[in-house]
Amino acid sequence: MSVPVISVTQMREWEEATWASGQSAEPVMRLAGQAVAEVAMSLTDYGDSIVLLAGKGNNGGDTKYAAEYLTDRQVTLIYAAKPAQALQEFSAGERPKLIVDGLFGIGLNRPLADEWPPLIDAVNDSECIVLAVDAPSGLNCDSGEIMGSAIRAHLTVTFAAPKTGLIKHCAAEHVGKLVVADDIGLIPCPHAGVVHWTLPQDFTDFPTPRPDAGHKGTFGHLVIIAGSQGYHGAAALAARAAHRAMPGLVSLFTTETAYPLVAAQLQQTMVHPVGGDLPEKATAFLIGPGLAGNEASIYQEQCRELWREAKVPVVADASALTWLPSGESAPAPRVITPHPGEAARLLGVSNAEIQGDRVQAATGLREKFGCHVVLKGRQTVVKDLGGIACLNESGNAGLGQGGSGDVLAGYLAGLIAQPILQDDLDRLIRFGVWEHGRVADRLSHGRYAWDLEDLIPLLGNSRLNH
Repeated sequence: MSVPVISVTQMREWEEATWASGQSAEPVMRLAGQAVAEVAMSLTDYGDSIVLLAGKGNNGGDTKYAAEYLTDRQVTLIYAAKPAQALQEFSAGERPKLIVDGLFGIGLNRPLADEWPPLIDAVNDSECIVLAVDAPSGLNCDSGEIMGSAIRAHLTVTFAAPKTGLIKHCAAEHVGKLVVADDIGLIPCPHAGVVHWTLPQDFTDFPTPRPDAGHKGTFGHLVIIAGSQGYHGAAALAARAAHRAMPGLVSLFTTETAYPLVAAQLQQTMVHPVGGDLPEKATAFLIGPGLAGNEASIYQEQCRELWREAKVPVVADASALTWLPSGESAPAPRVITPHPGEAARLLGVSNAEIQGDRVQAATGLREKFGCHVVLKGRQTVVKDLGGIACLNESGNAGLGQGGSGDVLAGYLAGLIAQPILQDDLDRLIRFGVWEHGRVADRLSHGRYAWDLEDLIPLLGNSRLNH
């Protein structure tokens, strides 16, 4: 299950409770080291060189154990009790494929002594892939502040649960992609919280299998209102992604000028020009992708009415977000999927304020519109109506291309439209966000370039692979 985001003090209390239960530190450190080694192996190939920098504390111990689990690699373990000596040894060696940073752990709360920045700078200037153990050395794991100098990791493997500083926007360039090794032999987490970290195992055997006797009526009818002149691609992307969620039917309504362009791209979707009656048996609506320009304004009042009155779920994205009424209750679930810029406009604040506290921004949106919130971006925030915010662990910068948000909105709406899945809507939304990012991670592994034509066909398959 998901784990809470915790402070350093809470992590220490968790460890102490584990030792009090009779568990010793050595097997826990060994499991932590094994988790680091597994990631290091995935980042390298047969025969590649790996340099491990091990400090004096437990983090150094985890790093030493990691070295034992690295196979078919050229492994160099540098003990960094004396930074000047470690720097000399590091500089004398050949440039490795991967550097494992185990210099300092999560307890650092004061500026580094003057002898450490030269070693850290050498790592940062090496142009090697850097994997941080538990936390990038030099980072305050409560505040996310840099304590004079800090490792810039491409990926950080943290243990048991994320620490508050690791998810701060100011720490992003040092943390890189955050991976949580949650099972390292500690007792169950004794702490609760309102911010959680999504884990892949949250979706084991989810969604449930489709019933053998099901038919297209069983799996719902999604109605999409999207697309306009110059933005017809957004409608097509959303519809194609929706089909990957496998609802029974998808109908798309678009403007007169966009209609021939959208219809020509879609075979399975029932495409209609503006003016037609919406299907009476719709089980969910998606409004907004590609509704830009003057001609799209004809949908404004219709979208507002659907948001207020539709007795089935409504997902709002893109331009439709600016049309939504605030402070009104609705007869069925509502979901919004803004990116940070859209969130800033909706809340009347700056983009920097949104990014400075993304959980608080998602909370503000939930309170304003009374709905589920998917605040896109690094570690997408999914805020439910019960007050819990879940940070998504999947995804990467490859999703930073036009149309990826339309794909996410379409896929989410395609899932939500299915009546047999609507009983666990919070988990369903988190699953859709996670799988969208999971596919992006698969595409980015081992190659640099891919586009949405690569992404869409892979949606829906992660259920078979995690």
